[in-house]
Amino acid sequence: MVVAIVSALLALAAVAVVILVVFAVRNRAKGSYASVKKGVRSIESVGVSSSLPDASRKGPSAAATAAASTENPADSLKPRFLAMGVLGAGIFAALAARLWGMQVLSGGSYAREAAENMYATVATPAPRGIIYDADGLALVTNRSSLTVLADPDVADDRDVLLRLSAVLGVPYNVVRQRIQDASSGAQSQRVVASDARLRDVAFISEHVEAFPGVSVQTRTVRDYPYGALAAQTLGYTGSVASDQLETLSEGREVELGDDVGQTGVEAAYDDLLAGDHGQRRVIADANGNVVEVVSETQPTRGSDIHLCLKGPVQYACDKKLAEIIAPSGVIGEGVGVGGAVVVMDVRDGGIVAMASYPVFDPSLFIGGVSQDVWDVYSSEESYNPMLNRAISGQYPAASTYKAFTSLAALECGICTEDSTWVCTGSWDGWNTGQPQNCWDLNGHGTLDLRGGIVNSCDTVFYAIAKDFYDKGQAGQMSPTAMQDFIAKYRIDQPTGIDIGGETTGRIPTPEWKAEYFRNRPEEAQWLGGDMTNMSIGQGYVLITPIELAVAYGAIATGDIMRPHVLKEVRNADGEVVVSFQPEVVATPDVSEEDLELVRDALNGVATDNASVAASFREAGVDPATMCCKTGTAEVAGQNDYAWFACYGPKDDPRYVVTCVVEQGGGGADSASPLGAEAMGAALAYDAGTLTDMGTVAGFGGESVEVTVTSTGRTD
Repeated sequence: MVVAIVSALLALAAVAVVILVVFAVRNRAKGSYASVKKGVRSIESVGVSSSLPDASRKGPSAAATAAASTENPADSLKPRFLAMGVLGAGIFAALAARLWGMQVLSGGSYAREAAENMYATVATPAPRGIIYDADGLALVTNRSSLTVLADPDVADDRDVLLRLSAVLGVPYNVVRQRIQDASSGAQSQRVVASDARLRDVAFISEHVEAFPGVSVQTRTVRDYPYGALAAQTLGYTGSVASDQLETLSEGREVELGDDVGQTGVEAAYDDLLAGDHGQRRVIADANGNVVEVVSETQPTRGSDIHLCLKGPVQYACDKKLAEIIAPSGVIGEGVGVGGAVVVMDVRDGGIVAMASYPVFDPSLFIGGVSQDVWDVYSSEESYNPMLNRAISGQYPAASTYKAFTSLAALECGICTEDSTWVCTGSWDGWNTGQPQNCWDLNGHGTLDLRGGIVNSCDTVFYAIAKDFYDKGQAGQMSPTAMQDFIAKYRIDQPTGIDIGGETTGRIPTPEWKAEYFRNRPEEAQWLGGDMTNMSIGQGYVLITPIELAVAYGAIATGDIMRPHVLKEVRNADGEVVVSFQPEVVATPDVSEEDLELVRDALNGVATDNASVAASFREAGVDPATMCCKTGTAEVAGQNDYAWFACYGPKDDPRYVVTCVVEQGGGGADSASPLGAEAMGAALAYDAGTLTDMGTVAGFGGESVEVTVTSTGRTD
């Protein structure tokens, strides 16, 4: 920059000097010739001559007149020619000054720029790290893919589009749409086809002149050895969008067209999985063709992620969930329309399995998901395969909530171990004339708290809720004493699991209801019925499967653990560089005696409920070693939702399992076989007797109408 300024100043100075010289010469010329008068002959003398002198005439002498008449008129042009010469010299001087500046002062800079123009740097995408399960089983790997790319302006070339369509076997409109898709950047090349056939690629390469703006690259893409296994948990990758570039972590180098994690583990640990780009320094000709490779730096593969997932356990959960809901691959031909399973190690919060159904096929997202596939997955009939119901599904907790209501009643002095209630099948403690029914309309008779939990008696918990409400209204305790205690188990807060998309449950309070119905004041008042509904996990209560797993894990051990899917990170040399450290989020202040009472009651559910005990035995688990609770949630306009939560072994808890089947009916009927299968798989894997692995099929989007036949809860 400085050199250019100096050269310009020198050129201006030279021009200024020339201009001054020109003006000086012209002024001097005017001073020398301004007084010269040329002789003028009188018109009368023209053609007349005389040999006699005329004494009477006055004027210059004859000699002077003769001299004047012989003067050369061209002499007056000499100053002008001189000025033109000086001006020309000035111009050449200015050009010389400029040339000197370019050649001498700026010569080195221009030489460097010229050299730079000869070279081009091409980034080489790095393969992503491998995702393994807890014991080294590869769940997500890489493979090479032949990818056909096109410049954006190819979309305007009808002939090239027709040729691409014919060679690749892709409809013309689809080819054009893919090239017009600017989601990866306005100037980036567009993916026309991934996993192209070798013969198609060879044809394009051999007829380059027929495909201007089209190129072929060998890219590394994700591979899924077990199909849709844990698809929502593992996630998928896709081309980075322009808006994503603004949210990348500091120091992360990403170019438009690179693949980045979009969901699940792929997104949560994208910085670790993504490697460092390689670079090729090449010499290119005027047409952009590579003439010579000057230097090349190989890309560095990303770090490998080892998860807490255990492949065979995950496979058992995915398989059982699909068998229950869509045994033939069609939703509506089985039981329920969707569901989720969570298996968590209560000792450190590690997620051993996390399944959600329906499940998407991640291989369909390689190179960008097609509009047809996206339309299927987005349709109402497909029941949202992209949703990870384990962490994002919000459901009424149903009778699984009664364990927390019981602890609240014991801790707040509402009841004791010896308290009893009489269940006749209905309850009208509010004296409204509109009684609330127990799920067993025949009644359970006289029950203590343990019996209320084992039999899941609604009447017992209606009465407990009324005592909370009455004492709150009387000022003997906080009006939200029950909610405040249950909140210790954090079922209205994020668990902090290390993958995105988590939603939170809800513990309804008078303040929440007033805000929720602020535009409908007539519905905003907190009533006694809200308390009784909440006590059995109905009404406005919501919870997610992962929240329920964490909360039941806290009943088992006393501690609320932060759930996590990451076990450790290893670099390219196989060295462990990051290990997840277990984190105790909270320890609810609950007496050991009260916890033991509830634990014993939950064990009674496993042993005394015939269908639940049968589910455990069928899964190879001794019911006497388990603690569990069933639940059936009523949802307006739909079939009941089935819940099951369990942990075990009772005396030395290792795993907690929670599962839900949307519109699956009674918890003991459809959810307990699923939960028992998951628990049995986890224990069998530890014992070394479970090794089965297989491919999980992605949901195809087909469903039939589900008839609503709910006639009331069964537990």
